[in-house]
Amino acid sequence: MPRDVRSLESPSPRGARQPRRHLMVRSAGPEAVRSILVVVDGSDASNYALSLACETAMRVHASLFGLHVIEVPRALPVDAELTADLERGEEIMSAAEKAASKYNLKLEGNIVQARHAGTAVVDEAAALRVDAVVIGLAYHRSYGRYEVGQMALSVLENAAAQVWIIRYPPRPDQLA
Repeated sequence: MPRDVRSLESPSPRGARQPRRHLMVRSAGPEAVRSILVVVDGSDASNYALSLACETAMRVHASLFGLHVIEVPRALPVDAELTADLERGEEIMSAAEKAASKYNLKLEGNIVQARHAGTAVVDEAAALRVDAVVIGLAYHRSYGRYEVGQMALSVLENAAAQVWIIRYPPRPDQLA
């Protein structure tokens, strides 16, 4: 990440002006992003996050990757053939690729099976060396509080890349 180091003049305790060195760190905004991984699950929140990721990728000329995670229950082997889930994943990925093509982008999609979606997202982000991971979240209240969810928390805690959480706007009845 590029850093700007500037010499800024700061007043000394006696009032004389002496140069001091301050480290000015520029945050890595969207323009510093060259590759984006967006998690897709077919939900409205995921589709909204995908559209924002596409707009960003188009604006900054970034590569775009899509990931759909099939969480495998512990009762089954992690490599179990989950035909219905895989077919749904293929449909979701095809829809994501089609949505990206509307922005003249090519989305490279991948479907993985894992015990925990968060771990799979972090591993995929590391393998692809992406600069940002984009996750769309639906508005969900549990016990009267807004809940982010395990997958998003895991990615926030463990990903080396930037993590962009896009909360889909709640319906009016969800805010009451």
